[in-house]
Amino acid sequence: MLTKLASSLGRNDEEPNIELAVELCETNNIKGIEEIVQGLKSKEIAIANDCIKVLYEIGSRKPELIADYTNEFISLLLSKNNRLAWGSMTALATIADLSADEIYSKLDIVKKAYEAGSVITVDNSITVFAKLCKANELYQEEVFPFLMQHLATCRSKEVPQHAERMMICITADNSKDFVEVLEKRRVDLTDSQNKRINKISKSLST
Repeated sequence: MLTKLASSLGRNDEEPNIELAVELCETNNIKGIEEIVQGLKSKEIAIANDCIKVLYEIGSRKPELIADYTNEFISLLLSKNNRLAWGSMTALATIADLSADEIYSKLDIVKKAYEAGSVITVDNSITVFAKLCKANELYQEEVFPFLMQHLATCRSKEVPQHAERMMICITADNSKDFVEVLEKRRVDLTDSQNKRINKISKSLST
């Protein structure tokens, strides 16, 4: 499988990696996916980078095919290789509803990655946290206040997107807190950003 990766083919684009992900999904090639997971350990950075791309592309199509590798992704969240770090959080975002228990058990690592990570890492961590909230009421008790603190303090340009990512865990019981935080952030937002908040508020009131 590694011979089909972009770097193995001398390519500088991601198309071969996406094509490989599609192929592995269409054939449900468990053995092939295992080979790609093993490739994450490659000493060749380009190979490892291609492998994480293939895996989160699989996750976006058939998350159940990579859910067994939750701990492998978590172990890479604090990698010095930023591509592996944010790629692993991207992969976790696709499977967090399937692997909520495993992820919650390593919540401290996920939070550390959120605190130290790139913009992409943070974006995808919000999806991970939201899916944890949705999966289990006990998880929600701990993670939802964390999400609200993030929403109250994140950069204004992140507010609409991150609020949208959180929508999957908003319920009748917690929507009041969510809306209150959003309303307080409105003063920081542009007209276009506030329009996105309007859509969120409207969807909650219907």
